[in-house]
Amino acid sequence: MAEEKNKKPQQAKKTPVVEEFAEVVLNVRRVAKVIKGGRRLAFSALVVVGDHNGGMGIALGKSREVSSAISKALRRAKKSITTYPLYKTTVPYTVIGKHGASEVIIRSASKGTGLIAGGAVRSVLEVMGVRDVLAKSIGATNPQNVVKATVNALNKLRSAAHIGTLRGKTLKEMIGDNNVAAE
Repeated sequence: MAEEKNKKPQQAKKTPVVEEFAEVVLNVRRVAKVIKGGRRLAFSALVVVGDHNGGMGIALGKSREVSSAISKALRRAKKSITTYPLYKTTVPYTVIGKHGASEVIIRSASKGTGLIAGGAVRSVLEVMGVRDVLAKSIGATNPQNVVKATVNALNKLRSAAHIGTLRGKTLKEMIGDNNVAAE
């Protein structure tokens, strides 16, 4: 009886769910609300989260402290992760995205080119796992608008298999038998 009390019930070993996300804080702004007694200061944080496998989410978090604004943004960004079609280490074709006065051009590049992009566009493509691309941001350089223009461009991407289903053809019919290795 004494031995039974000392024995602990065996629990099934739980394997921890490891979600490896790359997190980048793009912009932290201090904002002020003018009230009767003066100014009430707060912070807004723009964050991008990616899985290095074509998945990416962005979010804006607002709070009275910087750390809680960033944590709110990270939580929201992880919930909003969507996947975009990639071709090996680049995008399948050239796309242009616009938001407000910002415009982003993303072009596919051959292997070994590297990630040639600047500012917020570079951060977004890095966390997605894109390694070879040529990108140019034109117009306003506000990080929020540039990120939204980048997402607008990425939303225009379609995989070859998806285009084939839209046309009612198989991948081999569209590409040909010579290029069977295409995905």
